[in-house]
Amino acid sequence: MADTTRTGVFDFVREVIEQIKKVTWPDQAQLQNSTMIIVVFMFLCGAIILAMDLGVAGLLKLLTSLFTG
Repeated sequence: MADTTRTGVFDFVREVIEQIKKVTWPDQAQLQNSTMIIVVFMFLCGAIILAMDLGVAGLLKLLTSLFTG
């Protein structure tokens, strides 16, 4: 945190620009690797949700068939 208080919009913008210059941006290989990990994770979450949905639907179908004869 800065030890001085901002006095205006221009000071804020200047500080934001200074902080953005300190950011280390990923290179192309890191970006591709991270993207692939996220895509695989999304498909895995989708498969888990699908399995849970099918399981609950099957359970409800079984329960309704027991009570509706």
